[in-house]
Amino acid sequence: MLDWVVVISVLIMTILCLVRVNVIISIIIAAIVAGLLSGLSLVDSIGMLVDGMGGQAETALSYILLGGFAVAISYSGITSILVNFLIRVLTGKRAMMLLAIAGISCLSQNVVPVHIAFIPILIPPLLKLFDKMRVDRRGVACALTFGLKAPYLTIPAGFGLIFHRIIMDGMKQNGADVTLDQTVIATIIPGVGMVLGLLIAVFISYRKDRVAKEGVGGATSVIAIEESKSVKFERKHFFTLVAILGALAVQLATGNLIAGALTGLILMFVFFVVPFHNGDRVIAEGVGMMGTIAFVMLVASGYGNILKETSAVQALVEASSGFLGDNKALIAFVLLLVGLLVTIGIGSSFGTIPIIAALFVPICISAGFSTLATAALIGTAGALGDAGSPASDSTLGPTAGLNADGKHNHIWDTCVPTFLHYNIPLFIFGWIAAIVL
Repeated sequence: MLDWVVVISVLIMTILCLVRVNVIISIIIAAIVAGLLSGLSLVDSIGMLVDGMGGQAETALSYILLGGFAVAISYSGITSILVNFLIRVLTGKRAMMLLAIAGISCLSQNVVPVHIAFIPILIPPLLKLFDKMRVDRRGVACALTFGLKAPYLTIPAGFGLIFHRIIMDGMKQNGADVTLDQTVIATIIPGVGMVLGLLIAVFISYRKDRVAKEGVGGATSVIAIEESKSVKFERKHFFTLVAILGALAVQLATGNLIAGALTGLILMFVFFVVPFHNGDRVIAEGVGMMGTIAFVMLVASGYGNILKETSAVQALVEASSGFLGDNKALIAFVLLLVGLLVTIGIGSSFGTIPIIAALFVPICISAGFSTLATAALIGTAGALGDAGSPASDSTLGPTAGLNADGKHNHIWDTCVPTFLHYNIPLFIFGWIAAIVL
């Protein structure tokens, strides 16, 4: 029964999310089911879930602080200047706008590694423009998710360098010698698949007009979604830029998102961009904006802990590979499918790599896969499911920005579109890479 734990629990989580059960509740139920099917009691399952939540505590806290920083930045009104510029340049150019958003999103992974922190700053003020242009927000979600995922998969800089080092370390620890250059070469073909998915989303799937549905209450009220108005560059805007640069400098120097976000927040108060008496409001709104993401990440970490500690993933791999023989094409297909299932459940490609590397490397070596092919399988299997997972920050981040006015559904407007446009081409191109490399 253990070899079916991952499949059953992930299916339960997916079905619950698709019928609009809250994401956190869905993950908790899936985690408890995984524990029960693995032979744990209800109390032990919950205990293991809670014990594993600490694995994402730093990430959760950083998102809360980044949410507060985003609210403080919006309080200064500087986003209106950016929005007015984008309106002048991009109004009526729907495809160009989506590609520009994808490009800005790409910068957040490698050049200015702030990850999803830019989304609550940039996207909510643009929602009125999206509605005016009748932009399909599913296309915006795909553009954002592309930028949050494709760069770390293919470019060894910023978060991408971390991702490729995790692949390299995971392979070396399990008996496969590989260099950073090889991991980069191995992920080029899957990366091409993601580019194809983006182009299909922008120019085919979501090029038609779509009127946004009525809102049901947004995630935040401080980031005003108003008609654009003329805003002059003032002293407070200058100090806001100083705070942003200070936060970025500290983050790059320390490699710590918490330190960077906290620095930015403190500077916003020190420079009186945000009055001290509004401090409680700013933090409360920041928690309201990013709190859900933080808690989803915590619960997903606990879910991953159950799958790891009960050896459910290992059992699934062993059961799947036991009947494959030496058919490389079939082995590659099954390993990628396992990676898809695991990452959708855990929601973290970075957290999935160490788990699957220990299982994939021995199988790939015995089946005669080259080093490049093994790296392609591990990298692709880890990235698969990151787009489309209800628990991934690559989907939670876009939803946090696009649902600021309550008109965007996390599952049907972010997870399902990004799953279709990125996981399908990633699977196909990753499978091709494993065969030809």
